[in-house]
Amino acid sequence: MPEVPAPNEAVDDPVETAQQVLPVLVDMPFHGALDSTLSYLGPALPPGSLVRAPLGHREVLGLVWDAPSDDLVAPGQTLRALLGTLDPLPPLPLAWRRLVRFAASYYQRSLGEMALSVLPPELRKLDPASLTRRLRRKGGLGSAPAPTDAPQTAARPEPTEDQAQALAQLAALQAREPGGTALLLGVTGSGKTEVYLRRAEEALAQGRQVLVLVPEINLTPQLEARLRDRFPGRLLVTQHSGLTPAQRLRHWLAAHLGQADLVLGTRMAVFSPLPRLGLIVVDEEHDASYKQQEGARYSARDLAVYRGRLEGVPVLLGSATPSLESWRHAQQGRYALVPMRQRVGQGALPQVRLVDMTQQPQAPRGQEPPPLAAPVLAALRERLERGEQSLLFLNRRGFAPVLHCPACQWKSDCPHCSAWRVFHKLDRTLRCHHCGFSDRVPRACPSCGNPDIQPVGRGTERLEEQIGQWLPGVRVARIDADSTRLKGTLEQQLSAVHAGEVDILVGTQMVTKGHDFRRITLVVAVNPDGALFTTDFRGPERLFATLMQAGGRAGRDAEAAARSELWIQTWNPAHALFQSLRRHDYESFAAAQLAEREMAGLPPYSHLALLRVEARTPEAAQDFLALARRDAMAWVEAQAAEVTVYPPVPPYLARVAGLERRQMLLESGSRPALQALLRDWLPGLRGLRAQTPGVARWALDVDPLGI
Repeated sequence: MPEVPAPNEAVDDPVETAQQVLPVLVDMPFHGALDSTLSYLGPALPPGSLVRAPLGHREVLGLVWDAPSDDLVAPGQTLRALLGTLDPLPPLPLAWRRLVRFAASYYQRSLGEMALSVLPPELRKLDPASLTRRLRRKGGLGSAPAPTDAPQTAARPEPTEDQAQALAQLAALQAREPGGTALLLGVTGSGKTEVYLRRAEEALAQGRQVLVLVPEINLTPQLEARLRDRFPGRLLVTQHSGLTPAQRLRHWLAAHLGQADLVLGTRMAVFSPLPRLGLIVVDEEHDASYKQQEGARYSARDLAVYRGRLEGVPVLLGSATPSLESWRHAQQGRYALVPMRQRVGQGALPQVRLVDMTQQPQAPRGQEPPPLAAPVLAALRERLERGEQSLLFLNRRGFAPVLHCPACQWKSDCPHCSAWRVFHKLDRTLRCHHCGFSDRVPRACPSCGNPDIQPVGRGTERLEEQIGQWLPGVRVARIDADSTRLKGTLEQQLSAVHAGEVDILVGTQMVTKGHDFRRITLVVAVNPDGALFTTDFRGPERLFATLMQAGGRAGRDAEAAARSELWIQTWNPAHALFQSLRRHDYESFAAAQLAEREMAGLPPYSHLALLRVEARTPEAAQDFLALARRDAMAWVEAQAAEVTVYPPVPPYLARVAGLERRQMLLESGSRPALQALLRDWLPGLRGLRAQTPGVARWALDVDPLGI
C-alpha cells in the first residue's frame, strides 16, 4: 500500500508545508452518521502510527491508515490538525492492519470501531509524554529484557507414541505448507498440551513469538503455570478482560515491542500485534466463548486461522470434540487432521452409564426427592470409601431456577425480562441472570399472601446443600460464577481440589474444560436433557461436547482410569446422542449431525447472518425489521441472488432489561452473495431507524452461534 509522501524540504514556510493530509481512523460505530476514516493535517507518518486527534469537542485516539492522501480532501474543505503523535511506539504492522481490515469487512463493522476497540483502553488516556514515562519507568517494558541465566526450556517428559506421531505430522505439514492449519483431534487426557508446548519450543528456538488462545479466563492460570515452568527464561504475558487497564496496556506493549515471547489470552488476544509471530494455538477450538457477543461479533478462532494464512505461520486447533465446521474442513482436506486416540499412560476413557430416570422410584407425596438416583448415590459412597473424588456437573447456578406459590401459581418472574428470577439462598435474593435485577426474597407470595412459597428445580447451591445432607461428613466444594466472584477464589478452590481436601466437587460448565483433576474417578451429569430439545440447531453439538469434556475430568490418573465412570441421569436414554457418547464415538456423532445439517441446509452447508433489534415496544421492533426485510428482498430480486430473508420473529428471550427483542435471519449457500447483500444493505438501516423512533439499538451478527 502506498506510503504517505515525504514533506517537501525546499519550501519558504517549513511549518505550513510540513503538514500533510493523513487518513486517520477514529472509533465510530458502523451505523453512525460519519465515516470512521477522517482526514487530518499532520507530519509525515507511516500507516499504523497512533496519534491524538480532535473530534468535535473531544480529543481521541486515532490510527493513521493506508490510503492515498490526494483522495482525502473535498474542494473547499478545511482540515483540523492532529494534536500529537505517540512517537515512542512503532507503527502497528501491515499484517495487523490487514487482519483488522478483513475483520471489519467480514463482520460488517467500521474500520475505526474494529481497530480502536481491540487496542488497550488505557492507550486512549495517554499523550506522548506520559507514554514515554511509562516505557522508561523502572522495571517497565521500554528496554530489552534483562539477561538471565535461567534455562530457556525446563525438563520435559518423553512424548508418548501418539504425541510423537502428532509432532511428526505437524512438522511435515509446516514444511509443506508454512501457513497451514491443523486440527489436533485428541481425546481428553491424551496430552494435547504437551504437543502445544513442543511446537512452542520449536518456534521460540527460531526466535519467534507464540500466541496461545484459551476460551475462558479460568483456564489461563493453570496453562500459564505450565508455560512458565516449561519456559522459565522467557517473557510470558496474558491478555484477557480480568486484567486491570494498566496490566492490559503493559502486556500489550510487551507483545507489540517484540519483548514478549509468549502471549496467552482469551479471544481478544487474537488481535495482539506480534512482530515475530511464529505459531498460533487455539485450545478447545469448539468453544462458543471464542465468539464475541457484543460490538464487533467476531470469531477469534476463525480470525486465528485467517491470521495464520496471512502471516504464513502454522495454526494448531485442539479439541476432543471439534466444531462441526472445523471437522468438515478436516474431512475436505482444508485442515490437516492429526488424531490422538490414546490417553497418556494408555489409560482407559471413563465408562459411560445411563440412568433411566423414568425407571427410578418417585419420592412419596410431600417429601423432597433425593438429589441423585439411588445407583448414583451408591457410586458416590463407593468413591468416598476408596478416598477418591467425584464431580457433579449441573449447568445451572443458584439454589433454584424459580420460586413458586402452589396456591395461586405465582412465579418469581423478572419485571424487566421474559425470564424467571433465580432464587439464591445464601444471600436470600431473587436475581435475574439476564438484566441483573435483584431484590430480597418475599416473606409471602406477593400475589395472594400465601407464606408457603417453594423453590422449584435445582441449582448448584441446592445440590451442594442436599449432598451434605444425604452424605453426612462429606467435604463438598462448589465452583460456579457465584462462588468464584472474588479475585483469587477460583485458584484457591482448585488448589483445594488438587490437594485432596475436597471429596465431591459440584460445578457448572466452568469445571468441565481443561482442568487436570488427578483424583476424580466419577463424574455425574445431573440434568443434561434440556439441551436435547432446544430450538437452537447447535444444541446437540454443544451438549455432546460438554458431556465429553465433563467425562474427561475422570480417570486422568492412569492407575485409576480403569474404574473411572461418567454417569448421566436422563429421561431419554435411547437418544442417539447418548448412544454415541457411550462409545466415545465423536466421529459417528459428527457424521449424523452433518447429515442432518445438510438435509436442512444449515451451517456448515449454508451461511447465516442475524439482524437483531431492541426497542421500547414490540411494534417498533417489528416495524424496523419489516422495513429492513423489504429493502433486503428488493436487493435480492434486483441481483437475482440466492439469499433467503426470513420473516422477523421473537427470540427465546423476547424481552431483556425492559427492551423488546426481535430478530431476522438471512441465509445463503453462497458466502460471497450473503456478504454482497450485507455490504449494500446495512448502510441504509441508519435511515430506517429514523422511521421507527422506538428502536433503541440494532446489531448484525455474521455467522451467529445461537438462533
